[in-house]
Amino acid sequence: MRILRIDLNADVGELPEGDADLIPLVSSVNVAAGFHAGDAATIERTCALAARCGAAIGAHPGYPDREGFGRRPMTMSAADIEAMVLYQVAAVSAFARDAGAELRHVKAHGALYNLAAADGAVADAVARGVRRFSMGLILVGLAGSALIAAGREAGLAVAEEAFADRAYETDGSLRSRTLPGAVLDSPAAAAAQALAIAEGRLRAYDGTPLAIRADTLCVHGDLPGAVARAAAVRDALVAAGVDLRGLG
Repeated sequence: MRILRIDLNADVGELPEGDADLIPLVSSVNVAAGFHAGDAATIERTCALAARCGAAIGAHPGYPDREGFGRRPMTMSAADIEAMVLYQVAAVSAFARDAGAELRHVKAHGALYNLAAADGAVADAVARGVRRFSMGLILVGLAGSALIAAGREAGLAVAEEAFADRAYETDGSLRSRTLPGAVLDSPAAAAAQALAIAEGRLRAYDGTPLAIRADTLCVHGDLPGAVARAAAVRDALVAAGVDLRGLG
């Protein structure tokens, strides 16, 4: 099924020097909440920039692992994950409101995102943390994942996410960054994958057809060349008649 309207999001506040060029290209942003990257001043600047650009603002909570950029799984209790998510969501929301905007969504980062996609207990903890802050927030998760199911079970609105710049395995999971071909570096490749997702013809790394429904598409802001990839993806979607709208 061809997608006629979709959100284009980027993770920001992680390598802030590129955000001024990246944020105007997307319709939603996920602001690093200080645990895996960012700090109070960076969150404040990023939210103010997003508000000026009209991008929907979301919180991007991750594990407390700045050295590993939040990409290393951590052993934490469900209660600690829930509290960690609540803490980070509240921080970004405060700065968004100060910038004249409201927090719209929450998207977990890195290892927390990947674990919540597959582990129901982690997914439930993330969803509870979001719900404790506001039932009005949209929970973003990997399309078809345990996190989407947990969000729905918690009574939250959800947004199923696909990735323009990451390769997929045959089960719909993202190809591990430790494997070759996991990241689509070229703007042309990212644009082609974005169109394939929008047009219902996405294929896994080995060529297997994938049926993935997406409400939002991600272009990673922490990878070199992010601005060029985001511009190429945006231009390709607009040229194909896809309406880009922020979450919420």
